Amino acid sequence: MPSMVRLEPWTDCPDMQDGLQARIHDPLWLLARQWQTGEFKGDDAGSPAAAQLVVKSAPISRFYPGPLPADPAQARARAKGYSPRGVPLEALVEREAIRRLGQNNFRLAAEAGLHLLRVLDAQGVGIYRSVYQKAHPLKAPAENERQALDGATLRFLAVVAGRAIDGAGLYTRLAQLRHGAGLASLFNEPPFNEIQNQQDRPRVLQAMSVWLSWYETLFSQSDDTPAWVPERFEYSFAVSGQTSAGETVLNAPEYLEGHLDWFSFVVDPHATLGAAGEVPPATSSFLPMPVSFRGMPSPRWWEFEDAKVNFSRVEADPQDLARLLLVNFSLVYGNDWFVVPVEVEAGSLCRIASLIVTNTFGERLLIAHSSEVDGPKSPWRMFALSPDPRSVSGTAAPEAAAKSQGLFFLPPVLGVSLQGAALEEVLLLRDEMANLAWAVERVVESPAHRPLDRLEAFQESRRQQRAAAANPDGPAAPAAGLTYRLGTSVPDYWIPLLPVQQGSAIRLKRGSLPRTGPGGVEGTFEPQGLILDPGHELLLHDEEVPREGARVTRSFQYARWLDGSTHLWIGRRKEPGRGEGSSGLRFDIAG
Repeated sequence: MPSMVRLEPWTDCPDMQDGLQARIHDPLWLLARQWQTGEFKGDDAGSPAAAQLVVKSAPISRFYPGPLPADPAQARARAKGYSPRGVPLEALVEREAIRRLGQNNFRLAAEAGLHLLRVLDAQGVGIYRSVYQKAHPLKAPAENERQALDGATLRFLAVVAGRAIDGAGLYTRLAQLRHGAGLASLFNEPPFNEIQNQQDRPRVLQAMSVWLSWYETLFSQSDDTPAWVPERFEYSFAVSGQTSAGETVLNAPEYLEGHLDWFSFVVDPHATLGAAGEVPPATSSFLPMPVSFRGMPSPRWWEFEDAKVNFSRVEADPQDLARLLLVNFSLVYGNDWFVVPVEVEAGSLCRIASLIVTNTFGERLLIAHSSEVDGPKSPWRMFALSPDPRSVSGTAAPEAAAKSQGLFFLPPVLGVSLQGAALEEVLLLRDEMANLAWAVERVVESPAHRPLDRLEAFQESRRQQRAAAANPDGPAAPAAGLTYRLGTSVPDYWIPLLPVQQGSAIRLKRGSLPRTGPGGVEGTFEPQGLILDPGHELLLHDEEVPREGARVTRSFQYARWLDGSTHLWIGRRKEPGRGEGSSGLRFDIAG
């Protein structure tokens, strides 16, 4: 390796003319240094003049939500077709149902009803607003229903109830008619039979069709969340496409941060999702362009360099090898790198078949892949897909290496997206004093489709209970003596995670706290959000609740895709928590 030497003209004369001459008093010394460093051999004197690139590229065409099963036939049966141009991969994986059966969503119902009025005005039939308001009004909750609603939802309903149209109820009725007797049969039902004008009826039908299309395409949603793994609080899925080495399945076993990239995937050599098709080669010719970076020495003598980054001023001790190597690369080998552009469609699996470079001497050189030069253990791993270590054994290692060698995947993922406030937030934490783990529902989604703070709701319910228990007209309560309690109370939004043995592993099973009343135990406190999967048994892996805890959220995501279309969906995220916590739970208390 040649030593790091950089010669710069330097003169003490204040006259600029003397400095611009750049005099060299010992040219023989320079010639000797050139001979010593091997520059006269001309090994690297040729520069790339042209490049011919042969690329084999094909888009991914299959998608499998959830962890891959051991049976390949089952994976092929459940796999779905996928086009990268249709929807970003994050939205496809994360989206879940926003309009759920049996779940109130008063705000969405009111907003959908308001949009129907706009559509009616646009179609010139706004005079029939009152017909829809009489048919599907947004009703005020009954007295027994009001007790289960929070204050913000009650205030919202006080404004819109009886005035707005129930868009959710209207959509349910119109969807039934569309798949049954048809939308025109609506005019046989009261109060729609009041629309007698035969010229207005086609425009009313057109308005309802436009509104139905808007209602169904407003959100990017799915009836279920098959890619969500409840016991891990993360997503898992796989995609596949046809390559020159056959079908290649890329598995993303742990997706939780909200953004995908090439390093989120590993190659599973055993799985198959049924992708097929031809992979034709594409040949293109380019002019290689030299790589440039800040502080790079200029190749021309009479050219001023950018002084913002000056590698020659870097101070390094003899033991600072990394810093010395960086400076040596920047000053000596910085002009040895060239860029050859490759255009690849988003969502494509790409493999370079060959790269032929023609230098300034007319020599044609075949450039091999780094893995072919350095072997399977090549230190250069940038953009290289790795085999799935969980599915690769000693006999399958060569097959997995052959499928992943030289393969580049450009995932169809988002660059920048908007994220709303958390509709739901759960903190997973350890409580060493109580020797328990807890899932704390800090925020849940209210019936008005807004974040509801469980702490504020809990304090409000306690104030109401104390106000109801107070008796200002009765005799004063006697002074309480020493009382014994079996255990202290815990807020109802703290859900215990109890350790259970499952085989040789420890799982954390979602439990429940008793709900007491005047007559004793009246039931248990259950989760109100969707993250803790109410109605189903939840067995978390013990490592999913580390000492630092974890934070899981649900929030709206909004992004624009390649064709200009917009996508709005609800996704989930998991990130590190805030450390340990204390529930204050104690047993055998006297006071």
